Amino acid sequence: MEDDERQDAYRDACLIQAAVAARGNAYAPYSGFAVGAAVEDESGRIFAGCNVENAAYPEGTCAEAGAIAAMVAAGGRGLRRVIVCGGGPQPCFPCGGCRQKIREFAAASVAIGMVDADGNMLARRSLADLLPDAFGPENL
Repeated sequence: MEDDERQDAYRDACLIQAAVAARGNAYAPYSGFAVGAAVEDESGRIFAGCNVENAAYPEGTCAEAGAIAAMVAAGGRGLRRVIVCGGGPQPCFPCGGCRQKIREFAAASVAIGMVDADGNMLARRSLADLLPDAFGPENL
């Protein structure tokens, strides 16, 4: 394994661990569907978020939005990679709104991985695969 591949595997493992841990803190009393997410910014820093539901549906917050907000609050402005952790055997893909939020800070080539509650990779897609022909900041 090359040094770059080893570094990527290590970074993925750190992101997966952060997403799984964040999922454990999710506040999902209404749906019971806990989600965690972790993002790596352009400096290599990792930020995590979890879904936070609200009795006044649909005023909750997605895990990806929470992780991105934490990154922005710390001064980050670019995403290198994203991990989303759901609880079931099927991949928990980002919703449409979160795909657009990711697009605000990520290039089309950025990898988005979906893992289960144990951290097993279920799917990996580029942002371009999840949001083709995306509208982004350069379109304004």
